[in-house]
Amino acid sequence: MLSGPDPFPSPVTLLDSVNPYGSRRLTVEFDGSTTAAYLRDETSVIAATWIANHVRAPRTTDPERINAGQAPVMPAGRTRHPRGRPPLDPATLQALWFEEGDGVALLERGTLLAVIPGWADSSRGMPGYSRDAIGQTPFAWGLDDAIEGLGPRVERAAEFWRWRESPGRWSEFQAAALGHLTSRLGPGAHYWDGAPGKRPAIGISERPSGSQRPFTILSTVGMSAQRMPLVEQVVDDPAGYSRIELAVATTLPSGVAALVFLWLAGYPWRAVTWFGPGHSIRWYDKPSTFPLGGGYEGVLLLEDPSGLAGPPAPDLSGFSVDGDPVRWLWIVPITERSRQVAKEYGSASLVTRLAEQGRSWIVTPPQ
Repeated sequence: MLSGPDPFPSPVTLLDSVNPYGSRRLTVEFDGSTTAAYLRDETSVIAATWIANHVRAPRTTDPERINAGQAPVMPAGRTRHPRGRPPLDPATLQALWFEEGDGVALLERGTLLAVIPGWADSSRGMPGYSRDAIGQTPFAWGLDDAIEGLGPRVERAAEFWRWRESPGRWSEFQAAALGHLTSRLGPGAHYWDGAPGKRPAIGISERPSGSQRPFTILSTVGMSAQRMPLVEQVVDDPAGYSRIELAVATTLPSGVAALVFLWLAGYPWRAVTWFGPGHSIRWYDKPSTFPLGGGYEGVLLLEDPSGLAGPPAPDLSGFSVDGDPVRWLWIVPITERSRQVAKEYGSASLVTRLAEQGRSWIVTPPQ
């Protein structure tokens, strides 16, 4: 017996775009009746946004489409085109990723069509914003209602990527950051490329020990060139926490200690998270492979490590990017047990315990 035509044909992908950090993917799909956009991580859909109807809108949502896993056809009272609009031309579509990489704007012929911000989350009933949507629905929120806030975000994203792709701009940033480090720490020595061919671009600058400082300081150069993801969702003043660099003070061989940055420097954009004062991060492999040795299993990040033993830490403040202050966070290696203390009781409690043990913020070879 012959089966009838499939009532829900497989969608066609109109646009497939991965963010510059490789951590999020946007796909725009058309199934003949509707077009929808999906923001995905490696394994699942994070947020889905209805874009447009291409058939006459029904009075209410069709539950059969939803139950079949299909994008909805927006009800007539919630779309600006109740008779449907012509299908989108893939050649006219463009993804514009936010500098943090967690959100994205969809443009049609250079005009804003939809926005899926970093805080969009389908599991919490927070879809993205669509130009054709009216009001708030489970499938899309009206873009016009949020354009006052989202418009500047999209413009800033466009400005950021124009800046980042302009010849010579990265070199200018490097020179400014290295000049700042020189003013605070003295002349540099080695400089390594910590992320060859990847985004974000990261350098590692060595400031060697000398008569005034019996330890070397290694610092990232480049993390602060773009804001970290997620900050605006958890901090009242995101501008004060969005840009960081990492540093480690050490008597280990510089080439060995610098390996810790290969793990940490791109982490916020790869994992779509952020680093702030007091945060702790678990090493992903066996303790024997930890870059700073000592059998440690993670790191604690401190803006002011003066609670630990050792001389006062250099003041690295005073550098800013696009008007945002840059925070330098010092890396202190810790065990998994210590990380759990910080997680349960707070980083201040862990610092107190480490100080009682005589721990220094300067990383030395294991005894």
